[in-house]
Amino acid sequence: MGSLFRSETMCLAQLFLQSGTAYECLSALGEKGLVQFRDLNQNVSSFQRKFVGEVKRCEELERILAYLVQEITRADIPLPEGDASPPAPPLKQVLEMQEQLQKLEVELREVTKNKEKLRKNLLELIEYTHMLRVTRTFVKRNVEFEPTYEEFPALENDSLLDYSSMQRLGAKLGFVSGLISQGKVEAFEKMLWRVCKGYTILTYAELDEPLEDPETGEVIKWYVFLISFWGEQIGYKVKKICDCYHCHIYPYPNTAEERREIQEGLNTRIQDLYTVLHKTEDYLRQVLCKAAESVYSRVIQVKKMKAIYHMLNMCSFDVTNKCLIAEVWCPEADLHALRCALEEGSRESGATIPSFMNIIPTKETPPTLIRTNKFTEGFQNIVDAYGVGSYREVNPALFTIVTFPFLFAVMFGDFGHGFVMFLFALLLVLNENHPRLSQSQEIMRMFFNGRYILLLMGLFSVYTGLIYNDCFSKSVNLFGSGWNVSAMYGAAHAPSERKKMVLWNDSVVRHNRVLQLDPSIPGVFRGPYPLGIDPIWNLATNRLTFLNSFKMKMSVILGIIHMTFGVILGIFNHLHFRKKFNIYLVSIPELLFMLCIFGHLIFMIVYKWLLYSAETSRVAPSILIEFINMFLFPTSETNGLYPGQEHVQRLLLVVTALSVPVLFLGKPLFLLWLHNGRSCFGVSRSGYTLVRKDSEEEVSLLGSQDIEEGNHQMEDGCREVTCEEFNFGEILMTQVIHSIEYCLGCISNTASYLRLWALSLAHAHSEKLAPSEEDDGEEETDS
Repeated sequence: MGSLFRSETMCLAQLFLQSGTAYECLSALGEKGLVQFRDLNQNVSSFQRKFVGEVKRCEELERILAYLVQEITRADIPLPEGDASPPAPPLKQVLEMQEQLQKLEVELREVTKNKEKLRKNLLELIEYTHMLRVTRTFVKRNVEFEPTYEEFPALENDSLLDYSSMQRLGAKLGFVSGLISQGKVEAFEKMLWRVCKGYTILTYAELDEPLEDPETGEVIKWYVFLISFWGEQIGYKVKKICDCYHCHIYPYPNTAEERREIQEGLNTRIQDLYTVLHKTEDYLRQVLCKAAESVYSRVIQVKKMKAIYHMLNMCSFDVTNKCLIAEVWCPEADLHALRCALEEGSRESGATIPSFMNIIPTKETPPTLIRTNKFTEGFQNIVDAYGVGSYREVNPALFTIVTFPFLFAVMFGDFGHGFVMFLFALLLVLNENHPRLSQSQEIMRMFFNGRYILLLMGLFSVYTGLIYNDCFSKSVNLFGSGWNVSAMYGAAHAPSERKKMVLWNDSVVRHNRVLQLDPSIPGVFRGPYPLGIDPIWNLATNRLTFLNSFKMKMSVILGIIHMTFGVILGIFNHLHFRKKFNIYLVSIPELLFMLCIFGHLIFMIVYKWLLYSAETSRVAPSILIEFINMFLFPTSETNGLYPGQEHVQRLLLVVTALSVPVLFLGKPLFLLWLHNGRSCFGVSRSGYTLVRKDSEEEVSLLGSQDIEEGNHQMEDGCREVTCEEFNFGEILMTQVIHSIEYCLGCISNTASYLRLWALSLAHAHSEKLAPSEEDDGEEETDS
């Protein structure tokens, strides 16, 4: 509780580490997570530090391990992740581990290269096989025909693509065959026609099944083409065009016998390649499976080793270069554990001279350390997202555990939806040790990390859902409604009472679509619903008006209480840092400004709820009008909520107006008076001291504590601060900016809390909108 309410008390320690034991000592410190190092070599470049070579070695090991993880993932081999985090490897094992990893990398790269080469050859042979199969029907070849001039037939009876006809014409006919991707066929055909001027004949056909590209590995649709051309120059141009379009060119057989021999050779080579490729893949998988057993632990070890050398680079050497000096921030509660870690590191390294530490007194502001557990970690992360508090300030995360899920529940108030969210979060909490949840995808991992936040959000939503009487946007009648409809009929009252009341009869019920219950009639309103809102409001046509009034006032009340609580927490900070003048000159004026305006608004809301009943509700004044009249000072007399309201409101405005100049000028003038030695009050100046680095004011008189405690003696260790360090203009501007921000924020933030009402209204009515009314409903909700 103490650590969560305020950050840990820190101290600055100086570590003296022997050169031979520094690695082991830092490894022991890192395993326990005890300290935060300060960089003692800020003026030294990162490339000129002592252990830059060791850092580069770790980066090389990280590169090798990243390659191994990539290959293991590509082979679909699961990575076994152990529960325990292995420590950094001893220095004796680092060189051995580096040699093993480098040897494994060379072997993997060689095997992978051979595998890719075999796979590429196999894909090329498969493409060649498909090309021979498809081009068999392109050109008619008659190997038995021997052309003679005596048997020269008429040309019009033969096809131009008949090879024997070309031979009889005496033309030198050439062929280019291969495969081209589907998207390039049209442009390829046009280019051939334009460049070769019609001296080529292109024939192509689409393959039945897509094939994998040997170069890119992409599976695409292919076209087999056969180009017939005349002349060597045309053939040279055709081959150039094929190269430009990245066509896969394969030799075209001249005779059917040659085609058959090539086909048989291809089938034999494909079978051999399949066999060799399977054996290569099996061997590669065995190597990767063996590497996967230890790659996870080695990745962690290398990261820890690299972190140790980064910390060693922050240390400085003594004059003998035999001892490293480090400065660390450490919680005072962990000083004993720090000494034990140094002793453990010295014992593991076998050093004769142990490492030791000293506490250094300092005026610097320590870092903020707030210990968390799995329950408070999520809430602390929410607070840290807006900013980490200064050292020893009140930690708002403790109160966020309640306020954050409660304010969410105000907007999400639904018993059914909240219970579903609660069950989902409870399932995550009960199975939080399951490894698949912590290793899931990003969105699911985000839900898992915030499981306790979801749990409380669902639990609070169940409570607010009971208050709103909403269960999946439907009201639940648990205790019976407090409204009685039968009391509105005339038969339920005496004849003398009927003349004074507007009652129902059969004619009124038949001819009116909307009937109004009058709570002033005896027996109609029998008392409030025991828990939450009466379920009869779910049937009322003015339900939205009633809920708007209720939720809007509730949002304003919660918002003002929330902001006032934040100002009160600031008082605890001022008391802790012994700055009581901040309480009188900052916190109290802020509270007066807030409560005199908005606190009075809350008082009017609660007073009206308590004073006026159903019988007197028609004469109740409007709170909005009364609040506006508080600033306008109307000349005409108003009824008001209570006697003397006008005088009370004027008094509150006077207090508000007086608190503003105190808020703007009180603190700067007080610090100026302290700086000038309080001579106007006859008090002697005893000296200055630096209060806190990065605080709102940089200097304050040491004797300010003497005024509060009646002590006029100088404290030990105080030091004089020169006049140049006190800048009244800067302090004044800072306080004015903070004061303007606070005054405007009181108004804007109060209006911002109305989002609780708006989002609650949107959530309650989102499921009640009919499909035809959905757009109108969304527009009404947004407005």
